[in-house]
This record gives sequence, C-alpha cells and structure tokens, in this order.
Amino acid sequence: MTQTDTRKQGPLAGLKVVEMAGLGPGPFCAMMLADMGAEVLRITRPPTGAPAIVDGSYDVLNRGRPALALDLRQPQAVETVLDLVGVADVLVEGFRPGVMERMGLGPDTCLERNPRLVYGRMTGWGQFGPLSLAAGHDINYIALSGMLHAIGPADAAPTPPLNLVGDFGGGAMMLAFGVMCALHEARQSGKGQVIDAAMTDGAALLGAMMYGMKAAGKWSNRRGDNLLDGGAPFYATYACADGKHVAIGPLEPQFYAQLRRLCDLQDDPLLDARDDPARWPELRERLSDLFRTRSRDEWCALLEGSDACFAPVLDWDEAPAHPHNQARGSFVTVDGVLQPAPAPRFSRTPAGVPGAAGSQPSAANLLASWGIAADRIAGLDTGS
Repeated sequence: MTQTDTRKQGPLAGLKVVEMAGLGPGPFCAMMLADMGAEVLRITRPPTGAPAIVDGSYDVLNRGRPALALDLRQPQAVETVLDLVGVADVLVEGFRPGVMERMGLGPDTCLERNPRLVYGRMTGWGQFGPLSLAAGHDINYIALSGMLHAIGPADAAPTPPLNLVGDFGGGAMMLAFGVMCALHEARQSGKGQVIDAAMTDGAALLGAMMYGMKAAGKWSNRRGDNLLDGGAPFYATYACADGKHVAIGPLEPQFYAQLRRLCDLQDDPLLDARDDPARWPELRERLSDLFRTRSRDEWCALLEGSDACFAPVLDWDEAPAHPHNQARGSFVTVDGVLQPAPAPRFSRTPAGVPGAAGSQPSAANLLASWGIAADRIAGLDTGS
C-alpha cells in the first residue's frame, strides 16, 4: 500500500539536525535520524547542471528531509549555516579532514556558536592518521580493516559485499550511534562534543567476534575455511533444481538434527561428520546433490518456518513480496518508490512513514521554520 503521510513522529521528534550533504554514509546516517522523527535540514551546493547519480524521488537516502542550496563561498551563506547551528542539536558532515574548517564551519566555530552541539564527522580513514587525507571508498576502508579479506570464496579473490560493511554498517550506523551517545552525555553535562567516526574503525569493530575467535584459535586467515564464511557446509547457500538458491544455517546440534529429520537424512553416516572439517568437502557435495533434487519453492514448502534455520535466497523484487516482510511492513512505497521501511520498531513512539526524497518546501519557508530572521532570508541567495 502506498503511504504518503509525512508528519514527523518517532522517538527523535523535536531533535534538530543540520546535515552537510554528501555521498553514502553521511546521508544514510541523516536518513536514519529523520526516519525516527528528527527534523533534518540538508545543506547542499547550488545546482551545477551535472547529472545526478540517482534522480530526485529515487534517491532514497535523501528521504524525509528537505534541502537548502547554499554557496558556502559566500560569507552570508556561511553565517546562515551558523545561525542554523545555533538552534540545532546535531551537525553531521562527511568531508575530508579540514574542509569544514576552511569553510569557516569547523567544530571550534560551531561549538562557540552552540556549546551543546553534537558535531558528527564521517570519514573513511578518520580525522588523523597517515591516510587521513587520502581519497578512498568503502572497498578500501574494509580492505584495511581485515574484513574484505574474509569475504568471498576460498579459490577466488575477495568479494566486495556491496558497500554495506564500510559505508553503512561501519560508517553511518556507527555515526548514528555516536550521535545518540553524545546527545545522552550532553543531557548530563550541558556540553556538546565532536564525534570522529571512521569507516576503518567501524568496519574493524564489526569484526570483533571474528578477531576474538581468531585469538582463540577458532578462526583461520584462510577465506572460505571457517564456520561463518562459507567454509562450513551447514552454513552455506545451495542451488536448487530451478537454478534458484536457498540458505541454511543450523549451527546448533538440535537445529541440525531438525534439518536431517525433515530431509530424511537421519541414517546417513556422512551427516554425523559435521564437526570434522576434513569431511566438510564430502558433506558439501552431499548437500549440494540433495538441494538440486527439488525447486526452491518445494524446499520452502518443506523447511520454511521450521527450526532447520532455512530461508530462500530472494532477489530485490522477491524480498518485498515475501509474506513475512509483508506482515511486518518491512518495505513501504512512498510516492511510487518501493523502499525499506524505517527500523527498528518502537512500542510507544513508532516512526512515521518517511517523506518522499524529492519533497521540497520553499527556501524562505524552510529557513523561517528554523527561526531565521526575515531580513536574513531576504538578503540570501538560496538558489531557489
């Protein structure tokens, strides 16, 4: 069902956030805050005529918050951002170290204007370190953290896991967590602070369990050789008779026993060797042969919803239509654009349906809603 209600609601209703528009993790963090009810204002560059990567309402990362185009080479534009900072709770930026300072919007200047401000900085390498000023992308940051090495088949090069580990998991979500931590502390101290969120740090943190297992001798440096990286045949994906795939993950003995029972494998002695890595290649071949005997839908009819730890591998079109995702409302359609719904869920202050990415009030109304004086608005070229 298409939803278009954009009223601000959720646990962050009343929070004011200035977002210095950028790419990837910064917008994802701001989207998360806006999804939960924060009033987020994106500061963008004036239009250049260059084609956008994704046009208008399709740019889901920009949903739920309007944009104000300012030429920050103009002192009055910089002063306008500082006016917004003066009434904001949070500022989020994702430029290379030093860029905000050169624009006159560095942490010292902003915190002087608003001592309670939480100033969130999102970079790949961090605000300091030998690589801090170098260009990079998700693939580079997760490579340095050790995470990329661990992802992919044993007999091939590492596989980039989309840009989920660096940009969004190790970057945006860590910054959002840092923002909320700093806001909580500011309630006690009355003082803001600067958050240095580096994707290299965040991606490494996502691997905390694996680094612990490696220290204990339970995880090897060989890709595709471990319990959770595709090495174990009982934590893997398999092709079905129709060419589609299923995923199984019965790590616990009781769940493994359930898979064996439902697949009529109780009497197969090879299945008893699950804890012997030397027999894993044989076991993988046995399971591969098994799953090729039926279509994916047939395996779903037999295993889905059981304790066998089973799921079909769904594509981008299939996932929103799955009955479980439908029942939970895991996806919403906003102005004709299908997209993931806000998460997580709250019992007392649920998030509203996000506003469309392309929705845009006038610059004058936007600035007035933040309390910017009429004479300031009249003298400001906002590009709209």
